[in-house]
Amino acid sequence: MMTVNEVSKLTGVSIRALQYYDRIGLLSPSQRTEAGYRLYDDTALERLQQILLFRELEFPLGDIRAILEAPDFDRDKALGQQIELLELRIQRLEALVGLAREIREKGEMTMDFKAFDSTQIEEFAARAKAEWGDTKAFAEYEQKSGARSAEEERTLANELMSVFAEFGAMRKKPADSEEVQALVKKLKDTINGNYYTCEDKMLAYLGQMYSADPRFRESIDNAGGEGTAAFVSKAIAKYCK
Repeated sequence: MMTVNEVSKLTGVSIRALQYYDRIGLLSPSQRTEAGYRLYDDTALERLQQILLFRELEFPLGDIRAILEAPDFDRDKALGQQIELLELRIQRLEALVGLAREIREKGEMTMDFKAFDSTQIEEFAARAKAEWGDTKAFAEYEQKSGARSAEEERTLANELMSVFAEFGAMRKKPADSEEVQALVKKLKDTINGNYYTCEDKMLAYLGQMYSADPRFRESIDNAGGEGTAAFVSKAIAKYCK
């Protein structure tokens, strides 16, 4: 068994991140001491290794959790996908290095922009995620989104962002105030109506993701102002309690 401190030193993952992974159910300790300290065995470390590989490929934490908890999760298959994605990244980096060297040697700009194209990587990552996306919410999302045009998707995304903008306007109010809690209900209804069935357990998880995942946090803060994502997370936590 290893303590959280030892795991942090071994893997380079901060203690705070390991504690957060535990809170959201992504990586639970194998057991705890009588004093409440987390302990991790080899099985937990293997799961952490999978998490870090997916994180290296920029999978959101929510996607990683869904993948690892999928009933038909196949470790070898996942490793094969990870290897292919990493190899695609290596190829892209080698192409960028080659382009940079060519520019330096010639001393002038070249009109070759192919090295910057990440389409192949993005398409493969999307297919890999789709293969593991067999949760009920994902299936419902796929069904709804598949019937919509790109313009309709943009309209719904703007509608969701407008809700976060409303949160931003209220972020000086208490998170458990009647107005803010009504807005959480509006957010939940928006997700229910446009994306998938969002029960309180899912909503609580989304609330954690909004403030913890940099990409969610940046988008929400852009919509409502700095600190909006943290405020939404806090308001959702109050609502779900």
